[in-house]
Amino acid sequence: MTRAAASLVLVALSSTFAKYVPKSGQRIPQSLSRGWGDQLNWAQTYEEALSLSQSTNKPLMVLFLLEDCPHSQALKRALAHDDEIQRILDEDFVVLNVTQEIADQNFSPDGKYVPRIVFVDPSMTVRDDIIGRYSNRLYGYEAEDMNVLLENMKKAMNDLHPAQ
Repeated sequence: MTRAAASLVLVALSSTFAKYVPKSGQRIPQSLSRGWGDQLNWAQTYEEALSLSQSTNKPLMVLFLLEDCPHSQALKRALAHDDEIQRILDEDFVVLNVTQEIADQNFSPDGKYVPRIVFVDPSMTVRDDIIGRYSNRLYGYEAEDMNVLLENMKKAMNDLHPAQ
């Protein structure tokens, strides 16, 4: 094999296995990510997340989880390995993951189960109209629901910036 052909094969292989890297370059992993996407800038607190959402005019996505919950862990693996979701979260969302309940009852209108994902718009309105596919846990997502989550993320963004 010629050197040029070998280089082409290496480039093709590296792009096939490449993970999403934010526009700003590879970031140092944060403990705040808890494995949900180390390249993302995670808010530390609910108050900080709301402030960032308002100042950047980006929707907030809040993930409720438990570290020892197998469903949370499966969702974490699926979300962290979905490059399109990671890219959209990095560019268009403020993100917060919490392992304990937030006192605001708007985050648990149908119960305090995990994993649960709730969207909040920059006006600090919890989006109770953006739900998953389960009738018994409206804001619940499973590992196989990445397409539903992606559509809901797009809805949260489009509602802020409707097509002209």
